[in-house]
Amino acid sequence: MAGYGMRKEDVLKRLRRVEGQVRGLQRMVEEETYCIDVLTQISATTRALQSFALQMLDEHMDTCVRTAVADGSDSGDIKLKEASDAIARLVRS
Repeated sequence: MAGYGMRKEDVLKRLRRVEGQVRGLQRMVEEETYCIDVLTQISATTRALQSFALQMLDEHMDTCVRTAVADGSDSGDIKLKEASDAIARLVRS
């Protein structure tokens, strides 16, 4: 089970909020909203996605990685590498 399984509804609620922000961006473009206002909304949407990504990373570290390391098998190293790779992708984005 994924680390966020216990909080699935909260996770989905956050994603729906981001989806609403993206739809708002589409509306703004359709209505030819002033560019700076669109850019401001893009910034807010980007921050929301970054915040969500950090939450998912935290959940992964707290559940999947912690469990794998506690098991003492090679899976701990694999999970740590996955987390490190995910962090690198987030930093580059």
